[in-house]
Amino acid sequence: MIQKIITSFQSTSFTLNKVFLLCAAAVGVTVSLPSMAAAPVEFSNQDWQVVCDNTRTCRLAGYQAEDRNDLPVSVLLIRRAGANAGVIGKVKLGGAKDSSSKALLQLGSRHRISLFINDKDLGETKAFSTASGDADLTSAQVTALLDALSKSSKIELVLRNTHWRLSDKGATAVMLKADEAQGRIGTASAFINSATVTKANNRVLPPKAAPKLRLVQPNTKIAASGNKKFSMKSSQLASLMQETMKDVSGDCPNLTDNSPWRVSRLNANKLLIQHGCWLSAYNSGTGAWVMNDSPPYNPVLVTTSATDYDNGKISAVHKGRGLGDCLNQTYWVWTGTRFTKSHESSTGLCRLVEVGGAWRMPTYVTEVQITR
Repeated sequence: MIQKIITSFQSTSFTLNKVFLLCAAAVGVTVSLPSMAAAPVEFSNQDWQVVCDNTRTCRLAGYQAEDRNDLPVSVLLIRRAGANAGVIGKVKLGGAKDSSSKALLQLGSRHRISLFINDKDLGETKAFSTASGDADLTSAQVTALLDALSKSSKIELVLRNTHWRLSDKGATAVMLKADEAQGRIGTASAFINSATVTKANNRVLPPKAAPKLRLVQPNTKIAASGNKKFSMKSSQLASLMQETMKDVSGDCPNLTDNSPWRVSRLNANKLLIQHGCWLSAYNSGTGAWVMNDSPPYNPVLVTTSATDYDNGKISAVHKGRGLGDCLNQTYWVWTGTRFTKSHESSTGLCRLVEVGGAWRMPTYVTEVQITR
């Protein structure tokens, strides 16, 4: 059903674009139509998850069963869009539990992890990277793993005498969702192959280009010159910012408290205004607004969940739970006129694999160039 909707939408978009271009040509106008970003996909089933970003790159992450948290493990499978895209596989052994940390200490450039499927030794991975904390699977291991995940299988990652058991529960549903997102259902390149191929591989959806952004670093010389002063009472700032929110009590309940307002100059006329908005058991959020430094102020809300600001970049990083083994991240960059979202991602399921999360699984990516 979803695939039919996507196909219908693409057909409608093509028709409208064609009509628009014909009309433009008739009056002698040159038009460049932007490529529409792909809709992000997030789907979890039992011990597996798939996240596809706006370029149609899909990342599938699997973990140990929830009742085997003494030896946490995760495998990441990455596949870009397009008919000829291959699959990259990575494995990460968890160190969040004492029982696995001793085995992890054995890892280094000379040690490799072995993959066993149904008790068959499929050889060693490529060298473990201490920088990224993971090891790449070989192409043969990826092929064998994909086949194993399409049916009930015993999958283990082994280092010395320690066995990490990767769950296969939920993998089939997640792989099918990835096929759907990339238009692979019924093609030879699908993760889940049907009995007969019903669609040519060239019908697979192509990749989308990531939007390009230019991060304009704020002009600190203006702020340091002393020529541009800004002063406003806290109550006045709070009153201005209230107008940017429909539900102040829900979005920024701390807007009128006594915590300080922070003012940062962005350019000769624009300011970044920040104030604490909310505080929970293990997360907090700061409001961030852009406004003129003189009337009319026209404040524009960027987010009420910021956690950091540095030189033209606003960050919002929050724990999925108090243990901090999973995060959600969003970033915005200053483009000279406004803050624009540049990245949005999670780190996968909360499965004790690593403090800070096992992987970066984006739903939205861009290419950012820096202008100083």
